[in-house]
Amino acid sequence: MEREATPPGIRLGICRGISYGLFGAPDAFVPQIRALGGTLVRVYVYWGQVEPQPGRYDWTAVDAVLDQLDPAAETWITVCSSSPWATRTPSKFLPSSPANDSAHYARFIDRLVSRCRGRVEYWQCDNEPSNTGLLWDGTADDYVAQLASFARAVREAEPGARVVLGGCGYDVLSSPQDSPARAFFDHVVEQAHDDYDLFCVNLYGDPQDIPAYVEDARAMMRRHGYERPVVAGEYNGPTLFEFPEAQAAFQQEMIAAFTAPAAGPDEEPPDRRTMRALYERVAELPDTLRMFLADCPPELAARRDRINCRQIVTRNILALAAGVSRTVCWNLAPEIPGYRDRLNLMDFLFGKLALLDYDGTDLTLRRPSADTFALLAGQLQGVAHVRRILAEHRPDLRLFQVERQGHGPLEVMWSAGDVFAGEEQPVTSIERPWPYAAAHAVDAFGTPVPVERDGALVRLPVSVTPVFLSTEPTPEPTAITVDRRAGTTR
Repeated sequence: MEREATPPGIRLGICRGISYGLFGAPDAFVPQIRALGGTLVRVYVYWGQVEPQPGRYDWTAVDAVLDQLDPAAETWITVCSSSPWATRTPSKFLPSSPANDSAHYARFIDRLVSRCRGRVEYWQCDNEPSNTGLLWDGTADDYVAQLASFARAVREAEPGARVVLGGCGYDVLSSPQDSPARAFFDHVVEQAHDDYDLFCVNLYGDPQDIPAYVEDARAMMRRHGYERPVVAGEYNGPTLFEFPEAQAAFQQEMIAAFTAPAAGPDEEPPDRRTMRALYERVAELPDTLRMFLADCPPELAARRDRINCRQIVTRNILALAAGVSRTVCWNLAPEIPGYRDRLNLMDFLFGKLALLDYDGTDLTLRRPSADTFALLAGQLQGVAHVRRILAEHRPDLRLFQVERQGHGPLEVMWSAGDVFAGEEQPVTSIERPWPYAAAHAVDAFGTPVPVERDGALVRLPVSVTPVFLSTEPTPEPTAITVDRRAGTTR
């Protein structure tokens, strides 16, 4: 069955997190996303959270989302089939698992979608199901069957809504063709072709691999005789996946923790022992690993922040140029106020990617990446198309032309370089044809970039930090200063 593709235009979104209202009272988050320029909101909902007992519904979290929605922004809800009573593997949180009764599951989806009728554009059936044991406790066939029930229920309750396939993540995109994760996802793509409208990719790893990852997703579908639009349900960086030496040191400690004999029933689980071991030998670790740890040296914290800001821009531009029309940044903020646990493995891997933080119970503290996201959203207002331009004699240059409705011409550019040490490389210059009366340039940190004019040409410095060249000055406030030593924002 062929269904309408994604709505026209391009949207930059932000995901609230993975457990909204599950471990604390649901708070305001949509206004914060809108204040950063986000035009798509993604949030998670859990079966057991909404239907804690058979036939008894608690709409607290769902209504909290609906009460905040801004009609200028689209909404994407990821529904996780986690339940203490209704699923094969009882769970309040993760992993999700198949429903014990598919008819009961379909009724739950019908009630949920009906509650949100006319307010939610995208419904996703779980996330990264190939990441078995962590996010999905079932087989590929289990997921195919549950997706079919999900799609039928969504389409009957809200015919105009679009069903999103559970995210195709780094476990699939970075693995060989014969890997179990690929086999899982390939089976889903083959069997579920009528049960989803949008193919979701989660874009972690090296940003330069993004075009290949998007094409890989399309190739999976084409192998089975069809194609759906590709959207990015998650992206951000840096992550540990980008630094081989850091990954090797981390894996060494993890293997030791998971293979050591248990000292007793009260011993910490292996993931926490892994983190404890890293902190105990922190002075021996490579800087590319230390920058992910809590309370790392200020200069490393600042370097990570600057990498993060650069990648907010580069990941988006590369995805949009590959034809992705919806991107969702992971993620807005910590799950609950005041949570700090340096031995939490997931917080170590992804915690520093949050755009905002709490000031007490108020979600008001902006991290450097939040300012860069807002800058990017402002530059891309009215974006209709992003196209890469190949620069002759400059294979290192990443140059993109952006078409914007209601705004003048825009180009985005940066040079390829080492993720960690790229800012230490010499800055080069680029000459561009620019037959316009005005030329303004600003980098990903909001710093003005000098532009020299020579008739219909402009010349400006280019480095690993993305630069926006346009005919319009960047609206105030623009300055985003990440102190290289203090790791602070001014």
